[in-house]
Amino acid sequence: MTGSRVERDGPGTSLAAGAAPRAGVAGGPGAHRKGAWWPRVAAPAVAAICVLLMFGPFTRETVGAAAILATVLLIFLKVPVGIALAAPAVAALYALRGPRTLETMLATVPFDAVSQWTLGVIPMFVFMGLLLARSGVTDTLYTAARHWLGWLPGGLAIGTTAAGTGLAAVSGSTVATTYTLARIGIPEMLRAGYDRRVAVGSVIVAGLPGQLIPPSIFLVIYAGIAQVPVGPQLIAGIGPGLLVAFGYATMILALCRLRPSLAGRGTGTRLDGSTWHTRLRSAARCWPVPVLITAVVGSMFTGVLTATEAGAAGALGALLLTLWYKRTDRPLSAVAGAATDTVATVGSVFLLLIGAMILSRLLAVSGIGTGFAQWVTELGLGRVSFLLLLVAAYLVFGTFMDPLSIMLLTVPLLVPTLDTMDISLLWFGVFVVFLAELAIVTPPVGILSFIVHRIVADPEVNGGQTITLGDIFRAVAWFLPVTLVICVLLIVWPGIATFLPELM
Repeated sequence: MTGSRVERDGPGTSLAAGAAPRAGVAGGPGAHRKGAWWPRVAAPAVAAICVLLMFGPFTRETVGAAAILATVLLIFLKVPVGIALAAPAVAALYALRGPRTLETMLATVPFDAVSQWTLGVIPMFVFMGLLLARSGVTDTLYTAARHWLGWLPGGLAIGTTAAGTGLAAVSGSTVATTYTLARIGIPEMLRAGYDRRVAVGSVIVAGLPGQLIPPSIFLVIYAGIAQVPVGPQLIAGIGPGLLVAFGYATMILALCRLRPSLAGRGTGTRLDGSTWHTRLRSAARCWPVPVLITAVVGSMFTGVLTATEAGAAGALGALLLTLWYKRTDRPLSAVAGAATDTVATVGSVFLLLIGAMILSRLLAVSGIGTGFAQWVTELGLGRVSFLLLLVAAYLVFGTFMDPLSIMLLTVPLLVPTLDTMDISLLWFGVFVVFLAELAIVTPPVGILSFIVHRIVADPEVNGGQTITLGDIFRAVAWFLPVTLVICVLLIVWPGIATFLPELM
């Protein structure tokens, strides 16, 4: 998992760079030709309108709405997300409260936003993931999943889903997981005679469950924004994460059982040459990863360690594993590289949290937050109607924003409405993380689909086959019914997420 830009960026390109997503990747949504006229015209025009609204004789609600509009515009124009969140909010707070209040806020909010003890788990989890990635031990997860699950109908695709769940949980990045699995899994499945849509679809959805299973940086960030305990929030993602992985694996199994040709059966290709020796050998190579994750999660669940202490223990375990696995290949260099990337990643995450906190202050001062809650209440929306509307909104946001940007922009606005809807904050964290991840996959404008389209254009990946964007969209569409069923299950039975935290 080294050598590519995605992997060097650390756990998630948006985290490592602290920037807006590359919405124009591979001609994806938001892409525009070099020298296109509309960004040069639209950006100054909308910025001028927002400044006029902020500093003109307008109501506080209008000023707040203008700041949110400016934030969305800046994100769309690929301004770093932390700056896009903070800059318009600072200007609006200056217009509403004056320089003295703004000075006090800027002196206290940055420290308050990142100095919480519970957020200390972020650098520990990031360091653990980067160490495991640099040690090379995570590469063996796919090999083990292939050997153990390859005998099933669609076994290679199911193994890809299992490996993606583990890799995403360790790395904290769906993009990095997808990149790695696409390079490894797609060529192997195509050589085994798999239909190109099965190969591509299994890779795209493989990383989605991992963002729910601890250690999940997204759930930690949500906990910081929503002010909920980190430990229970992480535990809340276990049930839904396993449900998503099981649902996708079942979908692949059923699809390949009904249509064996999709999995290369009947083509004369030998699909599974694994023996018990190779299976046990592959399991012996990757056992430290599941054991380490289980120890981290188990210590939090049982209360032996707090979330921060469990993160530190996990980082220590990853450090020892890296020193062992890299003992003949410059181990200190690997540790130093992981430490450097951790500092850069955590710095960008904290900048995002500061921006989100400043935006939250603006929502409170301008009355947008309470006004939005009252508006939702007056609409008479029930819990289910509200959540279905949220699903549609997130799919739209996914056209031009990455998951973290969507969360940071919407969660401060949505949290005040949850009490009136009788929605658990712990459950809602799991739900929005899943929706944010789903938004970047869903056709016709899911960003991740365009990233995969660019990867499969490489002859080393496609094996000489032509994989069109339509193939990728059809592949993702196969998994959408399962995804919608999972969303409905989470809405109808919130205990899927809250059951384990209640036992802590």
